[in-house]
Amino acid sequence: MIKNNLSNTSTFKNPLIQAKNLSHSFDYPLFEDINLTLHEREVISILGVSGSGKSTLLHILSSLLKPKKGEVYYGSKSLYNLPQKYQTKVRREYLGIIFQSHYLFKGFSVKENLEISSLISKREIDSEILKKLGIEKTLLQNISDLSGGQQQRVSIARVLTKKPKIIFADEPTGNLDAQTAKEVMSEMIEYIKSINGTMLIVTHDENIASMSDTIYRLKDQTLFHEPS
Repeated sequence: MIKNNLSNTSTFKNPLIQAKNLSHSFDYPLFEDINLTLHEREVISILGVSGSGKSTLLHILSSLLKPKKGEVYYGSKSLYNLPQKYQTKVRREYLGIIFQSHYLFKGFSVKENLEISSLISKREIDSEILKKLGIEKTLLQNISDLSGGQQQRVSIARVLTKKPKIIFADEPTGNLDAQTAKEVMSEMIEYIKSINGTMLIVTHDENIASMSDTIYRLKDQTLFHEPS
């Protein structure tokens, strides 16, 4: 394996996010001196066992957690040196974050959950996305009445409703069967390519990771580039 993130920059142009010398720890060190660049039209997966720090790295890159050391740049701006209101603006207008826990409003219908995202982002709900994710017939159902897999697809639809430039996805297909997972991933990848965006996925699923352009593995506090 090649140590410390050597993306194929000859293939992907225009970096959207750059992480430089990231280090983080809680009661124990998670990772040290991580460098990573996400380019336009690039889909990146980070593999790693539970507890390796991959979700923490995603939280740092997606503006949710300030690193102990290092910088995250969105374009030319250092994310964590921006005033909080601008960090919130970036998160609201440019980022889509798919969590392992769906964080859907349980007392609301599917349509109401999507309408909240639509209202915040000032974007219309895209019926084509709902059809491609197979949830177009669930709009009037209460979230609590859906299966785990359906809830996961609603969570993804809610993010895509925002039309984000950058998607961060933490085990986005964990509750889906293999075929549905592949179809959902294909839809997300197609969306990212169509808008010249970028997507970072953290997962333990080698099959999902194999659909990415670039794969890394977080192991022993270090990020390794997995050769294709």
